[in-house]
Amino acid sequence: MRFVWAVVAFVLATLLIGAGIAQRTIFMGPSAQQVELSVEEPAPYTLVDGAVLRENPGQQTLLIRGDGDIFAAYGRTADLEAWLSDATYNSVALDSDGASVSTLVEPEDTADETEEGTDGDAEQPAGRNPAGSDLWLDSFSEADQLITDMQLPAGMSVLIAKDGTQNAPEDVVVSWPLDRSTPFVGPLITAGGAVLLFGLVMYVLAIRHQRRGRGPRRKGPGPLPATQPIDLSVEPAPVREELESPADAKPETDESPKEKSAPKTERRAHSLRRRLLVLPAFGVAAMLFAGCSSDSWPQFGDASPTPSPTQTVITPENQKPPAVTEAQASRILKNVAGTLEDADAALDIDLAATRLDGAALAARTTDYTLRETLADRALPATIPTDVIEVLLPQATDGWPRTVLVLSKSKSDETVPPVILTMTQADPWSNYKVANIAEMQASAEVPELAPAWLGTSLITENASAFLALAPDELATAFADVVDSGEKSEYRSLFDPVSITLADSITASRAAVTQSLIDNGAAETSRTAFDIVPSTAPPVAMATLDSGAIVAVSMVDSETITPTSSDAVIKFGENPDAKTLTGVEEASKGVVTTYGLQLFFSVPAQGSTEQIRLLAVHQDLLNVEVIQ
Repeated sequence: MRFVWAVVAFVLATLLIGAGIAQRTIFMGPSAQQVELSVEEPAPYTLVDGAVLRENPGQQTLLIRGDGDIFAAYGRTADLEAWLSDATYNSVALDSDGASVSTLVEPEDTADETEEGTDGDAEQPAGRNPAGSDLWLDSFSEADQLITDMQLPAGMSVLIAKDGTQNAPEDVVVSWPLDRSTPFVGPLITAGGAVLLFGLVMYVLAIRHQRRGRGPRRKGPGPLPATQPIDLSVEPAPVREELESPADAKPETDESPKEKSAPKTERRAHSLRRRLLVLPAFGVAAMLFAGCSSDSWPQFGDASPTPSPTQTVITPENQKPPAVTEAQASRILKNVAGTLEDADAALDIDLAATRLDGAALAARTTDYTLRETLADRALPATIPTDVIEVLLPQATDGWPRTVLVLSKSKSDETVPPVILTMTQADPWSNYKVANIAEMQASAEVPELAPAWLGTSLITENASAFLALAPDELATAFADVVDSGEKSEYRSLFDPVSITLADSITASRAAVTQSLIDNGAAETSRTAFDIVPSTAPPVAMATLDSGAIVAVSMVDSETITPTSSDAVIKFGENPDAKTLTGVEEASKGVVTTYGLQLFFSVPAQGSTEQIRLLAVHQDLLNVEVIQ
C-alpha cells in the first residue's frame, strides 16, 4: 500500500509543480498594452492630452521613433497650449467613445484671417525650438528613438517635436504595464514540493517494509548419517578424563569475524541510502522557491503607515497652480547660475541678459565694462544652487509670473545664502533674475506658504493690509537715510535696517572728510541723494498676512568744484578712470551706486517692525558732468 501512496504522491506533485511552472511560462500573458497615436496631417508640434496617457492604469511609457533629434516635454496643459498659441500643431485627445483622435490646430490669428477671407499665404511665424524652455516641468531629448516613463496626473499633457521647423515624429506609441502577477504559483509549487517529499518518504518506508517482510532465514540441520548396528560384545572406549583447556577450545561457529560484521555494514549503508533519497526533495524545493518572486504569492496588503502630524494649510477656493514646482525651480536656478558663469567668463553681456534684468543686469553691465580693463578685478559672486532652502512661487496661470528663491551652498560655508526674485514675462521667455542680495546673518525668514501651494503677488489694491505699502517702502527707507533720527519712518524699521541706513550716512561723511583732509573742502562741495529706482517693487504674501518685498534704490554721490580753476582729480580711483575715460573733471563727477534690498513687512496693526532680510550694493556708473 505504501508503494501506491508513493506513486499517487509523485503524480500529484508533478501536476502541482507543472501547473505552477506553466503559469509563469506558457500561460503568461503580454507584459504591456500598447496604443499607437496617429496624426492625419504632419505639423511641427504634437500635443498629447494627459487623458490619452491616463486611459489605462499604471505607469505610462512613451515611445517615439524618428530620424534625427527627438524632443518631448510635459507640463501643465494650459501652459503648453499657451506656448503653442501662435503655432500650428496636432492635438491628440480622447473622443466621446474613449478613442484617441488627432486634430490640426491653427494659430488664432491665422484662423481669424481665414474667416475674413484674407490670403491664406500669409507669413507664418518662424519655428520655435522647444528645447531649453523653463515652462516644462521636465523634458527629454534623444536621437532617432526616445523612450521615457511617466506618471502624469490630471491637468498635464505632453509636447512632442523636433526643432520647431521640422515636422514632429509621427511614430508615437503609448504603453501601459499589465498585471502579470501569478499569486498561485508559489502555493502550487510549495504544495507540489511537500507532496513530493511525502511520496519520497512513503517510497522509502515501502522498501524498508518489504525488506523486513522477507527477513533473514537460518539453515536447518542436514540429513542424519546412516547408523551401524551396535555390537554389544565390544568393550566401549574409556572416557577421557582430562578436559581440554579453554584456550585450546575452538569456537563452534563456522562463521568468521568478517562474516559477522557484514550485516552491520549492510544496515549502515541501507540507512545512508534512505537519507540520500530525501535530499533531492529538499533540493527541488529550494530551486523552486528561489525562482518565485513576490508576485508569485498572494498579497494580503501592507500595514497602513502611521500618519505624522503636519502643519495645516487651508487652500483657498479657485486656487491657481504654483508657477513652478520644486524640481523645476532647481533646474531653472542651475541653468541661470550656469549661464551667468559662462557670461562672466566671456564678458558677454548679451548672454547675461538672457537671465538677468533690471538692477541685476545694470550691475553686471558695469562690472563687465570694468573687467575689460581691470584684469585683477574679482568675478561677481556666483549663485549657490546646492540647496533651495525657501521656494515661494506665485500661484497663477497667467503671465508675467514671479518666483522667490532662497538658496545656499552645501559645500562652502563661506558663501552666504542668496535670496532672489525671478520673473517670466510670457510663455516663450525664460525666467530672469531682477533682484538678488545676500542674506543677513541674523535674518529670519517669515512663515511662508508651502511650495506646492504658492502665494499671491501683492498689488496696489492689496497693499492696504500691510504696515507700509510696497511702493512706499523704498521712499521711507530713503528718508531714514537722509533724515536720520528725524525721519518719521525710523521707528518702523528694525535695528538691522537702521544700522544699514547709518552706514550709508557714515560713508557720505567719510567722502566729505576725505575732501577736507586733502585740502579740497574750500574748492569743492558734495551732494548726496538716495531714491527708489524705476523698477517696481516685488511683494509676495506670507502666511501671517505680511509680505516679503524686494526693492531697488539708486544712491548717488556728486562732487562739484566751487571755483573755475579747480578740477576733480580721480587719483587712485581706477573704476572712475575706466568708466569715464578721463583722469579729471572740471565741472564735477557723479558716482552712482545700486542697492538691492529685501524686507519683511508685517501686516497692518502688527507690533512687529519692518525687518531687513538681505542687501547687495553695486557700482553702477561714474559720469563726468558736462
